Amino acid sequence: MAVNRPSPTQKEGASNPDIVIRQRRVIVNSHGEKLVGILHDTGSKELVIVCHGFQSSKERIPMVNLAAALEKEGISAFRFDFSGNGESEGSFRYGNYHREADDLRDVVQHFRGENLATIAIVGHSKGGNVVVLYAAKHDDVHTVVNISGRFDLEGGIEGRLGKDFLQRIKQDGFIDVKNKRGKFEYRVTEESLTDRLTTDTRGACKSIDPNCRVLTVHGTMDKIVPVEDAFEFNKFIPNHKLRIVEGADHEYTWHQDELASIVLDFIKAGFRQDHGVFRERDDFVKSRL
Repeated sequence: MAVNRPSPTQKEGASNPDIVIRQRRVIVNSHGEKLVGILHDTGSKELVIVCHGFQSSKERIPMVNLAAALEKEGISAFRFDFSGNGESEGSFRYGNYHREADDLRDVVQHFRGENLATIAIVGHSKGGNVVVLYAAKHDDVHTVVNISGRFDLEGGIEGRLGKDFLQRIKQDGFIDVKNKRGKFEYRVTEESLTDRLTTDTRGACKSIDPNCRVLTVHGTMDKIVPVEDAFEFNKFIPNHKLRIVEGADHEYTWHQDELASIVLDFIKAGFRQDHGVFRERDDFVKSRL
């Protein structure tokens, strides 16, 4: 189901002045819930899907800027909200990595049904983990970009839940997380915490098909996910490239152009590797069970 936005416009700054971009809201059904996204439609039959991070949305700056950079190159892009985030239906759940990978699968298949081939998946922060998990399970997308994903999923928990989080959650069955003003933000259940702690990032990395090209980008000034995690991805993903951005924080606040350039170069290199022709290969329909 798709809801068209207003008439198409010539995008200012587009590399090709003949490219007409239509931005339209698209609804994808996943597990009986509606996922909401924005399709940056350049008229190409190839698509890049952009995934947000933890408690984020398709409207955060990295997702919006990456989609805009892709459309300027004539590449269609889709940024969407995972279940329980942004405009999408469902309840927010801590952990939930594999469910979000399933959301992504439903998005890929939705656009395949509309004759759009997903040539790359890009994820920021937790979205980086999701695209890695997707690549470990399915081999129908051969270019994957992990931006500031967390390798060690035990990391960062104590900062959000407190030092005694394991004892408290076993005693009460949940922990309610509040912001600095004491306002409730979300509930972490024992089940959702276990989901995070049992998600095997190393195993997923090792399971990625060597024909799948993976790029990890990370900033040296990231205070949310340490840059050391990027080097762990580099150790275990078979066909991997690592780019470290000096001085960049988790959101790439002052490095948006550099981030977009790195990601675009990697995606376009995949085009050239495929003989410079944008097409969906027959083996895209295969996926490992």
